[in-house]
Amino acid sequence: MLDLLSSGLLSVWLDMTGLKLSRENAVELVLGPAIPGYVLAEIADPPTEQQVQQYLQGLVAKGLPTEGQGVWVQSSHQLLANHQGTVPLPAASITKVATSLAALLTWDIDHQFEILIGTTGKIVDGVLQGDLIVTGGDDPFFIWEEAIVLGNTLNQMGIRQVTGNLIITGNFSMNFYENPEVSAEMLREALDERLWTDEAAQAYWQMAPGTRKPQVAIAGQIAIASQPIPNQTLLVRHRSLPLRDLLQQMNIYSNNVMAQMLADALGGVNQVRKLSSEAAGVPLSEIQLINGSGLGQENQISPRAACGMFMAIQQLLQPQNLSLSDLFPVSGRDGGTMDYREIPGGAVVKTGTLWDVSALAGILPTQDKGWICFAILNRGNYLDGFRQEQDKLLTQFLQTWQTTLLPPSAVHNLFNGYSSQGHVDAVKRNEILFEYGG
Repeated sequence: MLDLLSSGLLSVWLDMTGLKLSRENAVELVLGPAIPGYVLAEIADPPTEQQVQQYLQGLVAKGLPTEGQGVWVQSSHQLLANHQGTVPLPAASITKVATSLAALLTWDIDHQFEILIGTTGKIVDGVLQGDLIVTGGDDPFFIWEEAIVLGNTLNQMGIRQVTGNLIITGNFSMNFYENPEVSAEMLREALDERLWTDEAAQAYWQMAPGTRKPQVAIAGQIAIASQPIPNQTLLVRHRSLPLRDLLQQMNIYSNNVMAQMLADALGGVNQVRKLSSEAAGVPLSEIQLINGSGLGQENQISPRAACGMFMAIQQLLQPQNLSLSDLFPVSGRDGGTMDYREIPGGAVVKTGTLWDVSALAGILPTQDKGWICFAILNRGNYLDGFRQEQDKLLTQFLQTWQTTLLPPSAVHNLFNGYSSQGHVDAVKRNEILFEYGG
């Protein structure tokens, strides 16, 4: 029992409330298998438990059985309410919390993915005599704006024409299209403003004023290579946004392709399950996944596992002087899946939706009671109603606890969308590797 003090989950949640615990009174801890991390009591809070029961009975009155619903509410030191908290239920995009946690356990918070641009030819008078080779490196957020800036970098190097083919190898995706041929066609278009469709042009007009329009005409065809191309001359190294920005973008807009690309780069969904369950302190059986995005009812997570994963992420972020609000949407600050919701302002959450699944999990950063974690997983043909009842339940919790949340302005906001600053930053993230003097 004395080893409990070494638990990061214990220390991080005690730190949030300023509660101190010595080795002498550590033996008073109650460690139960139904508790994510550690709590100082397993007994639920009667008023909170009563609200959850009323919530469930309201769903029963709508013909929705309690077997399809799961709820877990926990303060920094006490289990407040629990209904099927250890039962894995369809979690939809709450799955992205597991993917985020596994990513943070694998890569540094500032990790950047790389795309390499090379050739087997040579540059003569602004003409690349040979193929333009793009080697993908798992960048999940290579979009129009990034490609336009890449085209300007090639122009800066003196390249305006390519006589050969555009060859794609490695894991390359553009604009969240998983098909490499489609991504390659979009890249060809982005590199030459004379080919721009309305979509590319619209993206350009969102960029920083004064951004140049690239002209890199590729004469050849598009080819997808299954193996790396040897003997290349590397021209440009493109680095992605830092991991923290990628995760925030993924979670605010619940981007499925980004989540799956990250899961694949991590080694697959089984690796995501393993890493996230260990860090959350729950059995592997409580995190059952078939992909990294949440698409499919086979992605099932228990409510307590959802809370445990949020707790583990906060633990990883604290040494970086970051918070959950730097990676997940905040009500009253962010749009995306938060639009048209009545979630209390300041709540840090992740939403999840399938045709018969509505999930909401996250943290309520209260003014005077510390951070309170919750997870609500609902199943049934009642999506709009589920959302309304979830939002109402959170408001009722705050009324019962006689507290309010920290205002959205009090939380961090590192990225919050791909702004014009992101376009400017993209120039710095393109490293020229070959100096052409012609």
